[in-house]
This record gives sequence, structure tokens and C-alpha cells, in this order.
Amino acid sequence: MSAALRLNDLNFAWPGAGHDILHIKSLALQKGESLFLYGPSGCGKSTLLAAIAGTVNIAPGAIVVAGKDVGAMRGGARDRFRGEHLGMIFQVFNLVPWLSALENVVLPCRYSANRARRAAPDPSTAAQDLLTELGLADPAVAGAQAGSLSVGQQQRVAAARALIGKPSLILADEPTSALDEDAKIAFVELLQRECRQAESALLFVSHDRSLENHFDRAVSFSEINLPLEKTC
Repeated sequence: MSAALRLNDLNFAWPGAGHDILHIKSLALQKGESLFLYGPSGCGKSTLLAAIAGTVNIAPGAIVVAGKDVGAMRGGARDRFRGEHLGMIFQVFNLVPWLSALENVVLPCRYSANRARRAAPDPSTAAQDLLTELGLADPAVAGAQAGSLSVGQQQRVAAARALIGKPSLILADEPTSALDEDAKIAFVELLQRECRQAESALLFVSHDRSLENHFDRAVSFSEINLPLEKTC
């Protein structure tokens, strides 16, 4: 099984911080594998996801996604790579509120021709299929403005947007924090199933350890992150 994500000697400090917030010797996530990474709020989990996504600058060789060195890419090349190979689900779902649910799901395919090609038979059909699989089969929901949907519905739209076009890696940042216990478990199970079907690796970060048994592996952030001045 090939690695979807590999970290090697990853170090990162915010400007003026005076110490690393990330100091990770190694971590690997295989294609199709799910990893639950847990730790308290504020300890650097979201910063790690930002580094993996290439939205902060890191040294070449520290992060490899789908065989590509994220730190060696710059500018537009990194943005294009992110659009093609990464799906992201945020705590605040970052949907475009005036677009429909279906239009939000299709968005990644507008920015990546390869992702659109992988969304067989076509992006709109793939988007509707994902919404159906995630419990949003009603055409009235698919056609509704994203800003008018419930929190649970928006969460599922965000998951469908991340999954469309079978990205190599899904990054999920505390996506269940606004849900009750039953809804959390149902969402995680749906997300796992869709990732397996797409053969996408899943890195799910959360402080809520009640979810960890639903993943292939669970790792404490403090076990892999050993900054010069510990933050958690």
C-alpha cells in the first residue's frame, strides 16, 4: 500500500513565536487508511493540517502528499496541487452561502481538471450521488442555498465537497464539534464509508476521544509532536 501522506522532520514556528509549534519526527498515512489524531484545543493540530495543505510555508522534504513534496512547491503550483489531491472539511464548514448545496459540492472540479475527470460520469452527477449517499437525496435540499441549511446538512455538504473527484487525502478539522453524540457517530461512519469507496486516506483531528474506535488508528498529538517548548 502506497503512502498518501508522509512527514519527516517537520518543524514549523509562527513568526515571532520564538519556538516551534510543530516538531514532528515522522508520521505516515497509507492510501485508504483512516487516522484519528487527538489532542486538546490550541496544541497545534490545525497548524499541522495547514502545513499539510500547503497554506503555510514549510521546508522541502518535510511533507510528502501522494508522492509530491509539498514544501518544494510554491505559489500557483501548490494551490493547484491542493485542489487536485486534497479534500478538506473544516470546523466552520466554509461553504459559499449563496450557492446551492449541489454547486458547493461541484466547486473543486471547477478548479481542477483532473479532479473533474475523476468525478465520473460527470461532476454534477457525482455531486448528486455523494449527497444521496450522505443522506441528502431530496432535490429541494440539493437546490437550496447552503446558508439556509441546518448545521448537520451543511456538514454533509462540506463532506461531499471534500470527497468529490476522489482526492488522495481528506483532512478533517474538528468537523463534528457542533453535533450531538448520535449525529457525530453517524457522520463519522458515513465519512469512513465514502473514503473507503474513493480509496482516499483520512486524517481526522479532534479533541473528542469518544470517536477514536471508529478509525483504523488513533494517535495522540503529544506523542508525535515534540516541540522545543511543549504546547500540549
